[in-house]
Amino acid sequence: MRSALVFGGSGQIGVQVIGLLLENGWRVHAVSRTPQIEATRLTWLRGDLQKVEGIPSQVDAIFSLGPLDHFSHWYARSDIAAQRVIAFGSTSMQTKQESSDGHERDLAMRLQQAEARLFETAAARRVAATVLRPTLVYGAGRDRSLSQIAAVAQRFGFFLLPRGAHGLRQPVHVEDLATAALAVVDAAASHGRSYALPGGETLQYVEMVSRTLSALQTRPRLLQVPAWLFGIVLSAAQAMGRMRGLGAAAVTRMREDLVFDIEPARRDFGYSPRAFRPTASDFFF
Repeated sequence: MRSALVFGGSGQIGVQVIGLLLENGWRVHAVSRTPQIEATRLTWLRGDLQKVEGIPSQVDAIFSLGPLDHFSHWYARSDIAAQRVIAFGSTSMQTKQESSDGHERDLAMRLQQAEARLFETAAARRVAATVLRPTLVYGAGRDRSLSQIAAVAQRFGFFLLPRGAHGLRQPVHVEDLATAALAVVDAAASHGRSYALPGGETLQYVEMVSRTLSALQTRPRLLQVPAWLFGIVLSAAQAMGRMRGLGAAAVTRMREDLVFDIEPARRDFGYSPRAFRPTASDFFF
């Protein structure tokens, strides 16, 4: 029986990854800050990347489904034996390098440094590491993008976008990401490599939001307004605690194409994500 250590196991991707590991007969040790329900072959360890007790001395694979920078530091100072490491990063490493927002540029730099640190540590230990970079994640109702849009639209009966939000996007479902995480475990071609994991369809931002609203039972209206008016409404929403992750740089990117090549992941481990056909259950946890 193969064994895995999973960080971020209670998160939106982690829940799916643990489910697939158990379905495939793995023994799972998962880490969470909060109490979780154990099951057959599933043990929960209380703690985080700063401090956790009970970590096994050896596993077949380590899965990191949380912040890559924190995990890369933990892995560099750990002494756990594992022949396989699969860690999730983000395509933000590329899309936010030239952002007008200093916090976003800092995030991109930290992601880049984290990948380099992880691969350097793994190579020194002769461990096969793979980094997976999702695009815009949805499907568990816990993302900070489409699920927030759905929540706002559901509450008010409409959602506003600035005119010209025609940048291309590739939303990816959490279940497809979990499938990819397990697929790379035995894919030798993925050793020492990073992969973008886009969704199976490329569509304009405005169309992505339109399909999101159409999936809701109340069918909120999508209204496109001048950029100045959108800015005023967005500021008001953020004052109410909504859409705080949508800054000026993110609004600008609505007009930019953020498209990634699916072919390397398809070639090396059979990655085949679904098209964007959401249902209401994808947006509410």
